[in-house]
Amino acid sequence: MSLSLRRQSAFTVVAVVAILIAIVAAARLMFVSERDALLVSILVLGIGLVTLRIAALAERERAREEAEQTRRELVAAVSHDLRTPIASLRLLVEAVEDDIVDEQTRRRYLATMQTHIGSLSTMIDDLFELSRIEAGDIDWSMRQVELALLVDETVVAMRPEARARRVEIRSQIGEGSLSTLADAERIQRVLFNLIRNAIHHTPADGSVTVRAAEERDRIEVEVADTGEGIPVEERGLVFEPFHRGGGSAHRDSDGAGLGLAISRAIVETHGGSIWIAPVEAGTSIRFTLPVR
Repeated sequence: MSLSLRRQSAFTVVAVVAILIAIVAAARLMFVSERDALLVSILVLGIGLVTLRIAALAERERAREEAEQTRRELVAAVSHDLRTPIASLRLLVEAVEDDIVDEQTRRRYLATMQTHIGSLSTMIDDLFELSRIEAGDIDWSMRQVELALLVDETVVAMRPEARARRVEIRSQIGEGSLSTLADAERIQRVLFNLIRNAIHHTPADGSVTVRAAEERDRIEVEVADTGEGIPVEERGLVFEPFHRGGGSAHRDSDGAGLGLAISRAIVETHGGSIWIAPVEAGTSIRFTLPVR
């Protein structure tokens, strides 16, 4: 039962009880027979039960409509992301089949086709993974993980990509082991998603800093860049699947818009949270994991 339905039910029960008490009190004051008071009480109770039933049906209908709206938005977003690469692939295939291009151009077209196919494959894989995570249909390999080592390992792996874009990347690890119970592979995927987004949205000669430290009963990880930042009105939407923001607000513009949604699903499954932290310049995305 949802929170809103529980509140409606509580209010209805309180109202029915109050009416019943009022009926009993009125019956005593007005010398109404106990039989008449009982009949009225049963009538009020029946009305209350009907009200509860109507509230439950209304809540279910609202949830159904929201689910249907979400489904329509998802289908529209997927269709939008599929339309461009498929149209491009069709034109490229027709050009190659018609022998209207020379051999060098043909090889370039084939390479472009391979890129589009890779992007479509990644999007499909991401969609399946996101749906499986949200459905609880994944076997998590939970074990004790030293997050400091995982962060350092990921930063080292991303350094060539950062160097190619002339972006400096560094890590700042707090004291202690920063140990947590987690699926190391999927937490590393979160780090890869956040760091890659930060690198791609940081201009040349900028920097990306990955920090990890223990904060009370949790480990907090931050990926901060010196890019142009995310508008305030977009910050609550960037973790939604297929979100398309203006400018650099969409941190997944090089992909299908699923990386941050998957990152949120992974972090929340681990009992943590992820958010856009307010900073004066650039972008700071932070997430937490329990200390275990």
